[in-house]
Amino acid sequence: MPKIESTYHRPWWLPTGHIQSIYAQYLKRPVIAYRRERLELTDGDFLDLDWADAPDSAAPLLVFFHGLEGSSDSQYCRTTMASANRRGWTGVVAHFRGCSGEPNRLPRSYHSGDSEHCDIVLRELRGRFAERKIYAVGVSLGGNALTKWCGEQGDAAASVIAAAASVSNPLDLGISAEAILHSHNWIFNTYFMRAMGQSYAKRMVLHPKLRVKEFLIKPKNFPEFDEHYTAPMHGYTSAWDYYHRASSRGFIPKIRVPFLVLNAMNDPFVPASLFPNAHEVPDNVMLEQPTDGGHVGFVSGPFPGHLNWLPERLCKYFESV
Repeated sequence: MPKIESTYHRPWWLPTGHIQSIYAQYLKRPVIAYRRERLELTDGDFLDLDWADAPDSAAPLLVFFHGLEGSSDSQYCRTTMASANRRGWTGVVAHFRGCSGEPNRLPRSYHSGDSEHCDIVLRELRGRFAERKIYAVGVSLGGNALTKWCGEQGDAAASVIAAAASVSNPLDLGISAEAILHSHNWIFNTYFMRAMGQSYAKRMVLHPKLRVKEFLIKPKNFPEFDEHYTAPMHGYTSAWDYYHRASSRGFIPKIRVPFLVLNAMNDPFVPASLFPNAHEVPDNVMLEQPTDGGHVGFVSGPFPGHLNWLPERLCKYFESV
């Protein structure tokens, strides 16, 4: 399926580039009456699912995998859950370990290649709702993990989900980790490092052995944090090994379910040179690469703008397949 022209157009009053991504975080988001469910795992840990229920028990189920340090409160989760509910669909945000407001029980947390998380959640839901269509969306880190899962599963994914989509997928974790170090991205680097340091500090209280790397309370960049925590804690030999094995770009040709890959050309973390070309992907994969949108920005409308374009685009894609 060839790359398609996007219907997203940046408002004339909104600056281009990374400003879009920052501005989107401060726009009004819909109120969602979530219902929380705790999913106990076989390794002794847990995952929290936040449900945005709809009355029709036969309507599609939309599963959302959030981005780094995100949650069901993230603007992209709330807006997508609202769009799903307007269609009569039930939505559910599957929190990665430790992202639901309560630290998880194990020293490990989550990472961009955490396709195991996607597998646990999606197979659990398929087991509960055998006749229901299940759609899956992943944003940023969640998009990388979901894309990787779909590629790993190949034909088998069709027995679990009907279709999937990734938004602002980093594609190549090493290059994206370097891109965020550019001077124009200092706000993002500062935000993520502070959030990851705070998360590590909470984890350290529960697991004193982590104090040997207490400097990670104030990490300087992704390569440092990934070299000293993400990689060794999750079965990788180094940050390079993690980036190499967990990056999702190489898994896209193996995807066999209908899949939308949505990346803005001006994403400050994901250089457009990383984007797959139409000849590299199978016919079931749709590439959408709008000129603007930033990193999960996609602000639309007259000032002050709104965030309806992305959730509507996702839901319309799923309706089309």
